Amino acid sequence: MEKPLPLRRAALVAALAGTFTHYGAAYAQENPAEALELPTVEVVGTSMLPGLGTPIQNVPANVQIMNSRNIEQQRQLTLVDHLEQNAGSVTVNAAQGNPYQPDVSFRGFTASPLLGVPQGLSVFQDGVRINEPFGDTVNWDLLPQSAIANMQLIPGSNPAFGLNTLGGALAVYTKSGSAYPGGAVQLSTGSFGRRAVEFEQGGKSGNFDYFVTGNVARDHGWAEHNGSRVQQFFGKVGYQTRDTDLDVSLTAADNRLEGTQTLPRSFADNIRQAYTYPDRNENKLMFLTAKGSRFLNDDVLLGGNLYYRNYRNRNVSSNVNDEFGEVEDGVVNSTQAFNDRASIRQHSYGGGLQLTVSGQLAGMKNQFVAGGTVDSGRARYTQEDQPAAFTANRGAVGIGDFELDTDARTRNRYYSLFLSDILSLNDRWALTVSGRYNLARVSIRDQTGDAPELDGNHRFSRFNPAVGLNFNPNPHLTTYATYNEGMRAPTPIELTCADPEAPCKLPNSFLADPPLKKVVARTLELGARGKRGEGLSWTAAVYRTELEDDIQFIASTGVATNAGYFQNVGRTRRQGLELGVTGKWGPLSVGAHYGFIDATYRTGFAENSPVNTSADESGTIQVRRGDRVPGIPRHSLKVRLDYAVTSQWAVGANVVYANSVYARGDENNSDANGKVPSYAVVNLDTRYTVKKGWEVFARINNLFDREYANLGVLGLNAFTGPGRTFDGANVVGEQFRGYGAPRGIWIGTRYSWL
Repeated sequence: MEKPLPLRRAALVAALAGTFTHYGAAYAQENPAEALELPTVEVVGTSMLPGLGTPIQNVPANVQIMNSRNIEQQRQLTLVDHLEQNAGSVTVNAAQGNPYQPDVSFRGFTASPLLGVPQGLSVFQDGVRINEPFGDTVNWDLLPQSAIANMQLIPGSNPAFGLNTLGGALAVYTKSGSAYPGGAVQLSTGSFGRRAVEFEQGGKSGNFDYFVTGNVARDHGWAEHNGSRVQQFFGKVGYQTRDTDLDVSLTAADNRLEGTQTLPRSFADNIRQAYTYPDRNENKLMFLTAKGSRFLNDDVLLGGNLYYRNYRNRNVSSNVNDEFGEVEDGVVNSTQAFNDRASIRQHSYGGGLQLTVSGQLAGMKNQFVAGGTVDSGRARYTQEDQPAAFTANRGAVGIGDFELDTDARTRNRYYSLFLSDILSLNDRWALTVSGRYNLARVSIRDQTGDAPELDGNHRFSRFNPAVGLNFNPNPHLTTYATYNEGMRAPTPIELTCADPEAPCKLPNSFLADPPLKKVVARTLELGARGKRGEGLSWTAAVYRTELEDDIQFIASTGVATNAGYFQNVGRTRRQGLELGVTGKWGPLSVGAHYGFIDATYRTGFAENSPVNTSADESGTIQVRRGDRVPGIPRHSLKVRLDYAVTSQWAVGANVVYANSVYARGDENNSDANGKVPSYAVVNLDTRYTVKKGWEVFARINNLFDREYANLGVLGLNAFTGPGRTFDGANVVGEQFRGYGAPRGIWIGTRYSWL
C-alpha cells in the first residue's frame, strides 16, 4: 500500500503545484521531492543549493523571472539577447565584437567573458556557480538556450549566493524529462550566412526521466572576421520518489568565436571592417553535475550537489607594438605588431550540503537553512608572443617564431558556511535573516623558472550579513526593505596585473605587482510589487550599493587599446530606480521595464590616461568624487509587445533604449571626444502554427538598420597611413567604439511531438 503524503508536505506541494508552468498538481503529488526542489513562477530559489525555495511574497528583492515559454517564443540568437531585450536594468556591450561574447551589465555590475573586466555578478547553472575561477569570467556561449527551464535575476549583494556576488545573481535552471516530455527539431537560416539546427527530447519511465538537447550553429558574422561556430549539448537523467530527487547532468561545448576589436571614430564610415586581425577564441567545456534532495522527515529536507568542470580556452589576438620606433642601445624597434597566443587549461570541482528545517518558532511559521560549500579550481595559463607585420588591410602576419612569455599555475580554494532563517511573524509580516562566512585562498606559481617573484599566496575572508522585512497587507500587494553585504576576492589576473608602471595586455602577461584588497559591497533596497486582477502586475524598487576598495581596470591608453592595469580605487556607488509593468488585455500582452542607474566614484584618485584631452603633461587625469563610472548608461528602457492576430498567428516586438555613456579612459568625464551616444533599437518576431506540432517563424533584429555603438574606450590609432595602413610614427589619439549589429533577418521552422 502506498504511503500517504505527510500533511505538512502535502500543504507545501499544494501551494506550489498550481504555479508550475509545466507541472500539474497530479505530478506534484506523485513526486513532491522534485516538485519542491524545482523553482516555479511564484517560488524563488534563495540559495545556491537544492531546497524548498521561498514564496515570492516573502522575498525582499526585486526578482525578475524569465521562463522557457518566452525564450522559445522570441527565439533570440543567444541567452544574452533575451536578457538584454527583456530584463530591467540590464545592458550589453560589444566588447569583443562577437554576439556570443558580450559584456552583460546589471545595475552597473558586470559579468563578462573577457579576462580583465572586474566582475560583479554571479551566474549559476542548477546551483553551481559557473564564473570561471581563473578570472571570474562568464562564458555565455557554453549553455544552449533550449536547455533552460527558467532564469531568475536576483539583485543585491546577497550573501546567500556566495563569494563575488556584488550586484546580483543570475540563477539558470535547466529542463527535466518529467517537466518537458516529447521532442522537437528546429531549423533556421538567414542573414550573415547563419545556419542552425537544434533538437531536444525528454521523457519519463517509472521513477526515471531524461532530457537531452543540443544545437549546431554557424555564421560568417555581420562584420569582417567575426564569424562563429557554436556546438552545444546538454543532457540530464533523473530519479524521483516521494522522498528523493536525484539528477545528473552533462553540459558540453566546442566553439570557435572570432571577434572584431573596437574601431576608432575615423573608421566609422565602415563599421564592418576590423581594426586588426586575427582575434579568435576557441572554448571547450565538459561540465558534470550531480544534485539531489531528500526529505528526512515531514519537516526536514537535505539537499546537496557535486560538480566537476573542465574548461579549455585557446586565444589568438593581434596587437600593435607599443614600443615601435623606440631606440634601445642604438637599435630602432621596427616590429609593427605581435600575435599573442594564450591558453587556459582549467579544472574546477566542488560541492555543497544544505539542511532545511520547517517548523514553528514561538508559535510562528519558520524555515531555517544551514549549509556549507567547498569550491576548488586549478588553472595552467601560458602566453606566447610572435613578432608580426601588418598587411594593407591590417592583418597581422607572423615574421618570426612564437616565444614563451608567461607560464603560470594558479589555484583557487573557496570555503563558506551559511545560515538563513525566514520567520513568518503573522499572515502579513515576514522577517529574513542570513549570513555567510567566506574564505578565499588564491595561489600563483611561476613555471618558467625566470620569475620566482611571481609566486605568492593570498588570503581573503569575511562574514557577510543580510536582513530583510516583507509586509503583505493583502494577497495582491507586497512591500519590502532589505540590507545585505557581499565580498569579492581579487582574481589571479587582477593580482598579477596591478602595477601602473607595467600595464598588461589582455589576455594578461603575469607580473609581480602590489597586492590588491578585497572588495566589500553593502546594498540597501526598498520596493513593492503588486497585481490588479488577472491581467496587470507591477514592480518598483529603489536601491543603493556602496563598494569599498572597488577594483577597476584602468586603461593605459597606449597604441594597444586592451592594455592597462588593475587598481583599488576606493569607494564607488551604484544607486537607482527600477519600474516594471506587465499586462494582458485580450490578444495583446505588454511588458515594460525602466531602469535608472547613477554610478559614481566616491573617492578621488589619479589615473594615467594620456590620450584623454584633459590630461596634464605627464598624462595624468584627476578623477573626482562624483564623476560617473564609464560604460554604465543612466537610463534604460525595455518594452515588449505580443499580439495574437489569430489562434495560429502571433507577432511580437522588442524596443530597447540605452542612454549615452562615457568611454573607458574618461573616468574624469572631461575628454573632448564626449560620450558614446544613446541609442534605440527595434526587433520584430512572428510565428505561425501550420498545424499541431508544426510551426514556422521569422525574426528581424535592428528593424530600422540603425548604426549604434554601446561601448567606448580612449586609445591611439596607429593606422593613419594611406588607405588606413600602419604608420607607427604618426599615431593619433581617438575615441574607439564597439558597434552593435546591423539589421538581420532570420526564418525557420520547428516540428515538435509528444
